[in-house]
Amino acid sequence: MTDQPRRGWTVRTEEIPASVMLDMPSDLSKKVLNFLLALGIEAGAAVDADREPPGDPMDDIGVRYSLEVAGEPVIIEYTVIREARQIRIPVLVWFY
Repeated sequence: MTDQPRRGWTVRTEEIPASVMLDMPSDLSKKVLNFLLALGIEAGAAVDADREPPGDPMDDIGVRYSLEVAGEPVIIEYTVIREARQIRIPVLVWFY
């Protein structure tokens, strides 16, 4: 019997952050979307390697983080849901 490869990480944006992204100019929205996709890869790989995910920790248990989208007026907060292999975006702030 062969081992199944581990399933990748997913990124899930909550309703309010998704709405904020829809209000952004399309070029900024695309940059933020690409950033979130890259975050899913980077944060998931870090967790899989038992390292700290990117951003500033916002709790003492390694679940909630804050991160600025480099060069853009956007800050996100994300949570790492290890059991579901998911990165959730409950907060996205756009300074316009």
